[in-house]
Amino acid sequence: MRVTLSSAAVSAALIFGASACGAQGVGGAVPHRQKVAESDWSYTATGSYYSLRNQGDYLMAVGTAERGSLVFEGRYNYEALDTGSAFVGWKFSGGDAFTYELTPIIGAVFGATQGIAPGFKASAGYGIVDFYVEAEYLRDTKVREDSFTYAWSELGFSTAKWLRFGLVGQRTRAYQTDREIQRGPFVQFISGRLTLGMFLFNPGDSANRIGILSLGAEF
Repeated sequence: MRVTLSSAAVSAALIFGASACGAQGVGGAVPHRQKVAESDWSYTATGSYYSLRNQGDYLMAVGTAERGSLVFEGRYNYEALDTGSAFVGWKFSGGDAFTYELTPIIGAVFGATQGIAPGFKASAGYGIVDFYVEAEYLRDTKVREDSFTYAWSELGFSTAKWLRFGLVGQRTRAYQTDREIQRGPFVQFISGRLTLGMFLFNPGDSANRIGILSLGAEF
């Protein structure tokens, strides 16, 4: 779901998920977010490098700004290549031993693809296990038949403060593939406010294998 900045690719349903403490897609590229005062702004940026078989590699970027429950998010090459998007949402969260976050969002998509995209991001965690999912429906305002649903999800295990690993799945239209739903393993290494992630889709299918390298940061 990216060397240099952001998370996830494009288009689809729900699959496996991630991050008890508030992950951020490529998925959950920035887990273990530190708490800030309700009056303070917090920022995250994630960049992802997609390595594709028989197609051109590309970068995807996602940035967020949050204050209390208010969430703003900008994306590039997420819904489609050469396409940007801007979202606003409201976050609901709670729990102690079992934690959860749910953020309904709605946004505008512009560039090569244009439309309106309602969706949500959600995470839940208990102990070392967490689940994360982000999904949206893109209503294409130029070509109605090109409207689609996208989802990225992770099932993660955090056996140490610096390590998170598990399974990831997505359905996307950012690039062409013979598989409607793609799955594979992922691993993330966490150091302070930085998270380095590696994702591998379709590891047993050489024709459709996709590798993603992501770097996420908190500010």
